[in-house]
Amino acid sequence: MERSTNELVTWTTAIYALHAFSLLTGILGTATVVGAFLTGWPSIIAVILNYFKRNDVSGTWLESHFRWQIRTFWFGFLWIALCVLFVVGTLGIGILIAWLPIAIVTIWFIYRIARGWLALRANRPMYA
Repeated sequence: MERSTNELVTWTTAIYALHAFSLLTGILGTATVVGAFLTGWPSIIAVILNYFKRNDVSGTWLESHFRWQIRTFWFGFLWIALCVLFVVGTLGIGILIAWLPIAIVTIWFIYRIARGWLALRANRPMYA
């Protein structure tokens, strides 16, 4: 790998680390994993960095990782927004079953960050 690719791999690693730190904050702290991931400063900084450095990775295998990271954040946001709308739409009764999709999104976040980071460490692009 050339120097600029090494630098971009470092950026991509740092972004995965920020997302992982948010997950860890949710697991170890009083917040939920989903709440920490979507509203915690590490993940917000990570998604901002994704957009800021996006042009630098364009056309490289790292572009797939940036797409993976951005989609993880925004699709998670969408799923949780739908859960909140469900709870509000059912006048709070939906809270009794809203824990299930929130738990699924939690597992999905952990899976996406772990899978992406492992692929990055193996110098492989992300597919899907």
